[in-house]
Amino acid sequence: MQNWVLTELDSGERVVSERLEHVRSAAVGYWIGAGSRDEQVAEAGVTHFIEHLLFKGTGRYSALEIAEIFDGLGGELNAATSREHTLVYARVPDHHLETAMDVMGDMVFAPSFDELDAEREVVLEEIAMYDDAPQELVHDLISEAVFGDHPLGRPVIGTADVISSIPRDSIARYHDTMYVPGNIVVAAAGNIEHERVVELVERALEQRNGGREQHVNMRPPLVQAPPPRLRFQRKETEQYHVCLGAPGISRSDRRRFAASLLDAILGGSASSRLFQEIREKRGMAYAVYSFVSQYTDTGQIGIYLGTREDNLAEALAIAAEQIADVAAGNLPDRELERAKENLKGRILLSMESTSTRMNRLGKSLITDSELLSLDRIVAEIDAVEKASVSELAAALLAPERLSAACIGPDGDRFVAALERVAPDLARAA
Repeated sequence: MQNWVLTELDSGERVVSERLEHVRSAAVGYWIGAGSRDEQVAEAGVTHFIEHLLFKGTGRYSALEIAEIFDGLGGELNAATSREHTLVYARVPDHHLETAMDVMGDMVFAPSFDELDAEREVVLEEIAMYDDAPQELVHDLISEAVFGDHPLGRPVIGTADVISSIPRDSIARYHDTMYVPGNIVVAAAGNIEHERVVELVERALEQRNGGREQHVNMRPPLVQAPPPRLRFQRKETEQYHVCLGAPGISRSDRRRFAASLLDAILGGSASSRLFQEIREKRGMAYAVYSFVSQYTDTGQIGIYLGTREDNLAEALAIAAEQIADVAAGNLPDRELERAKENLKGRILLSMESTSTRMNRLGKSLITDSELLSLDRIVAEIDAVEKASVSELAAALLAPERLSAACIGPDGDRFVAALERVAPDLARAA
């Protein structure tokens, strides 16, 4: 049974909500169709920078007042930037929803962009923090290797050069262009009334700086990913931090359910192949897992492992063997069934969270994805056959499609270890 309600305002802004009478809280999020893939090279990182600046004050509230208000509500306020959208979200007791949305609407539509230089330093520290975390930084390297010069290959967080120099008028211009009602979805879930949420959104629209033209974000599609590439960054680390990755599938691709099961089987759980073979049986890594990302027109699939030099070649070879084994169709019924139950269980359990329900509604609308009922999702998962999982592994993770990224002390050792996984890529290095 669908419990959500959708309203599209005359402004173009969409409001979607789901009433949950058994809770005493409300989760609400402003979803903006602006991500790092929408930036030009000279403004790389501006989307994430604006996310920070939304908290630094508006025409009516200072940065301190915003913090004090939400602390006084006993709620939480946060934000996130991805490659295709920005999210400003809060979770508060239901009787504080009006106050929360009043402040959030002001933050989204009328930021003052005060404390600009101070916040530059905060973001520069964040960039430095990631530079000191190779297990995180290597994911930016694999995106660059897979997508090349396309904006999907750039780090969401931006670069120190841009953040330290981008002027206020460029930031304000980007905000004026992207933060318009037609490019925004407001999603809410909890003990709420839809009509009241709509009313609060309409009130927030009145705080907009008027006169801006409507904007429909027509991001150019990725027609074809570049050939596989290798990226290595030398760093005196104890471990080699490695990602193998390839272009994946889009969020509208019907194979996305098979992709989620492939992820669960390869490295998405404690019983997954990579976790068991590399960590549990041989003790070659502490962290080893697979990952999938899906975008409007493409996606990414890959694996990560962090291991010492002595284990590097063998650990990568084991990973390649497991991928090849699944691709060859060696997938027992019980393994697929366990992955299905794991995936369904995680989805169903997550639905007990108002934040998860809000995220599901908002992300579906801002990405123009079909909003499926939970029963339909479960049915789609159950319908996946093992041949579909194996065919997807063979199609997406073939050795000739793999890009590679590594952070570690010796590039030659990494290339030598890669020969057993992606020989063509290693020879071209």
